Amino acid sequence: MVGVIVATLVGVVLHRREDPALSRDREQIAADLPFAADLMAACLIAGRPVSSATDIAATAIGGPLGERLSWVSAQLRLGADPEPTWAFLARNPATGQLSRAMSRAAQTGAPVADILSRLADDARESARAASIASARSVGVKAVAPLGLCFLPAFVLLGIVPVVAGLASTITLP
Repeated sequence: MVGVIVATLVGVVLHRREDPALSRDREQIAADLPFAADLMAACLIAGRPVSSATDIAATAIGGPLGERLSWVSAQLRLGADPEPTWAFLARNPATGQLSRAMSRAAQTGAPVADILSRLADDARESARAASIASARSVGVKAVAPLGLCFLPAFVLLGIVPVVAGLASTITLP
């Protein structure tokens, strides 16, 4: 009976774990997004159309973000509606902001280069904040093992002898 319960719990835990490949792809996309946005903005400022700028960024960046941008570029060149095409990128949390910005720009006709520059700055700032938070958590994680080692030693070598010394001086009637 216990084996069935343990096997069920292990199955649930393993089922909820994220695939390591998806995790690596998400991290790679988040790392490449500022460069892709800056490159797309530079191409747009130089006068290239959105589909061409997206294709250039996809070719230069490569990896999982490059694949997704290449698909979007191909759809835009074929004449697909920009809003659902950019919505394809919203499936990934890392590219959701790019997807919303480009869809909004396609709806309103806003200048895309400014939006992409702001997006690149925001992505860099969030990456910087994540790295600072990660560095701070290392200090906290390093203290736990030290506390687990030194606290028992402090109790056994510092507190117990004092309590034993006080206990020996107390006389019971």
